[in-house]
Amino acid sequence: MKIMIKELPKYEVAFVRRTGSYFEPQDHWGKLLHWANERGLFPPDQSFIGLSLDNPDVVESHHCRHDACVTIPEGFPKESHPTMRFKTLDGGKYVLYPFYDQPDKLNIAYKYMFEQWLPCSEYEADDNRYNLEFTMNNPWEDAEGKLKVDLLIPIKKRTS
Repeated sequence: MKIMIKELPKYEVAFVRRTGSYFEPQDHWGKLLHWANERGLFPPDQSFIGLSLDNPDVVESHHCRHDACVTIPEGFPKESHPTMRFKTLDGGKYVLYPFYDQPDKLNIAYKYMFEQWLPCSEYEADDNRYNLEFTMNNPWEDAEGKLKVDLLIPIKKRTS
């Protein structure tokens, strides 16, 4: 596993939110993919990003929020899409953990980063920005059913 520090730009995204366990089927991805494909928003020009907004060890699973996002190009006519939600993801310094395993093991990657890597590094999590899950494949199309994600955790220099 090769963990790297990266500087990311801001991203404008369209997103669909789902509330419920992260370990149940994620039907909001299908809605977003359908919308994005109809508008020509797909790799390599655009990226799909997942945002796990709650810690399932702290928040009851049925209250966990997840946003399925797709980046949109500059000048995209957001006002022409009143049923879609949009937001800006902040850029800055992130630590990158390349993940490739069964989807239900992504939480283990988060735990490793927050409980082992960050405490032993010169950085701390920047809680004012989102963790980003750049989705690199569709696990249903993967030969082993694995999910490939670049997990990016926002960081800042440790103050103490």
